[in-house]
Amino acid sequence: MPNLVRVEPVALLPTQAGCAVFLGDGNKVIVFYIDPAVGASINASLNGQLPPRPLTHDLYLLTLEAFGAKISRAVIVRMDQEIYYARLILEAENEIMERKIIELDARPSDCLAVVVRCGAPFYVVRELWDTLEDMSSVLAEMQKNDGGETT
Repeated sequence: MPNLVRVEPVALLPTQAGCAVFLGDGNKVIVFYIDPAVGASINASLNGQLPPRPLTHDLYLLTLEAFGAKISRAVIVRMDQEIYYARLILEAENEIMERKIIELDARPSDCLAVVVRCGAPFYVVRELWDTLEDMSSVLAEMQKNDGGETT
């Protein structure tokens, strides 16, 4: 997918307003801020912690699976007034229908919460990625002030 940049979570750090999510491609890092509860859900999944009961994102994936669908990928497609917009791409195939691809509007935080659970790739549209500032220095400063904690 030449017009997409694959990114991985580099760090999730607490902030006064919630949680800072840093995504990177190995050369550059971007950041966006999310609700602390979604941050905790992502962090727990990244650390291999299994909740005693399904959390909302787990339930979503279990529901998709029950209907013969799976997450294909998530893509951050644009930014408007400091807000990122993403699309969650699903593939569904079961005994009552042919293969179907579904694209849903979604928050990047929810996309990240589900892709870390199922191993699907996460991308940023290259045209957007190329316009975003590298936040590696912000990450380094936050890690220094937070004692080096990351995901």
